[in-house]
Amino acid sequence: MALREVSTTPNPENHLALAAMAEALAKSADYRVLRRLVRRETFTPSSEQQTKTGILLDVETTGLDQRKDEVIELGMVKFGYLPDGRIAGLRDTFTSFNEPSAPIPPEVIALTGITDEMVAGHRIDEDSVSSFVGDAVIVIAHNAGFDRKFAERYWPIFQRKAWACSATQVEWRKHGFEGSRLGYLLNGAGFFHHAHRAVDDCHALLELLAFQLPTTGTSALAALLEQARKKTIRVWAEQSPFDLKDALKRRGYRWSDGTDGRPRSWFVDVDESKLEDEITFLKAQIYLQDVQPRLQTLTAFDRFSIRA
Repeated sequence: MALREVSTTPNPENHLALAAMAEALAKSADYRVLRRLVRRETFTPSSEQQTKTGILLDVETTGLDQRKDEVIELGMVKFGYLPDGRIAGLRDTFTSFNEPSAPIPPEVIALTGITDEMVAGHRIDEDSVSSFVGDAVIVIAHNAGFDRKFAERYWPIFQRKAWACSATQVEWRKHGFEGSRLGYLLNGAGFFHHAHRAVDDCHALLELLAFQLPTTGTSALAALLEQARKKTIRVWAEQSPFDLKDALKRRGYRWSDGTDGRPRSWFVDVDESKLEDEITFLKAQIYLQDVQPRLQTLTAFDRFSIRA
């Protein structure tokens, strides 16, 4: 039987037909449609638009220990945004590999697809990073508590920037999402993408932050910026009774083992407006007496930093 050659050239008519079917399915309550995420076009703002510059950042690493594991890939997306939090558009991208001092662990290769051969001989140039980031007023990562510590260790410019965390500083469940992982959120916004490569995750995050939240009618970026601008207070529950650790964990406290120079203690970060309630909780349910816990004021310039 003769074989017929099949053209791989995209057929505009087929694309339009598929788009029409997707639209029809999306209108039904019985179906959900996920569209492949398409990167936004590079954007050059006009002189009439008062835009600010933000950076979306993601690092891939050899492990989770910010003190000894190493960066193997840095991805960044530079974007413009308007005062009301709307995304003005994509301005530039940065992606680079970095060869670590030891072979990449097999589990990291399986997760990211990054191999020793891909990073061999590569170094991330500090001057290039500084030039790319220089005009940004904020750096956003989807797990800033992880990414910022690595970024500051490698590139000091990140110590002088304001940071925000799109995973923890937007109340995603309140806005109808089932979780805060990037893939879940992107699916909830109607998209899918190739995960676990740094710059691809940044492009996904850009689309997510541009998403209009159904509960407020404003962008996810607007909600994030509002929260990032607030001061938070870190409350240390030092020398709290061991048998009350579960009560602290239910309240949202996390454990610091003291190995990084911070107190060996449970702690929680709260908005300024909730500080008195937190101190009342400690007095009434943990210490059973009047206490003045250690307090630490945090802003976007030191929040999520290893210096905090």
